[in-house]
Amino acid sequence: MGKIISSVGPEKYQVNIQSSSGNQLIADEPEELGGKNLGFSPDELLRAALAACTTATLQMYAERKAWDLKGIHLELDFVWDKESSKTIIQRKIELQGNLDELQKDRLLAIANLCPIHKVLSNPVDIITILV
Repeated sequence: MGKIISSVGPEKYQVNIQSSSGNQLIADEPEELGGKNLGFSPDELLRAALAACTTATLQMYAERKAWDLKGIHLELDFVWDKESSKTIIQRKIELQGNLDELQKDRLLAIANLCPIHKVLSNPVDIITILV
């Protein structure tokens, strides 16, 4: 996997992000948190990663199977459950096209196999080094 580099400039909370593949984007905090809302907030980026990965994985699988998947509409949100001390992610997927129930069930299973889903549903160690 490639590296992600982030840096801040003179704008408060505006983060410039660049991937090793050359893609760039801006992240920012919402105005109520002191930012200018010029880009996705960090939690939006996390949800966007899962949404993008899920959607692309479903499309790739359906294409390989030559299934009549015309489109995918996905809504994703998460909440922090204080009682159980965990994050709950709710993902709603609408599959558009001429698909039977077996195909829909298989695509649901495939959604749970996308790489970002696997990362988020397994233990993650984050090692931070101050240089």
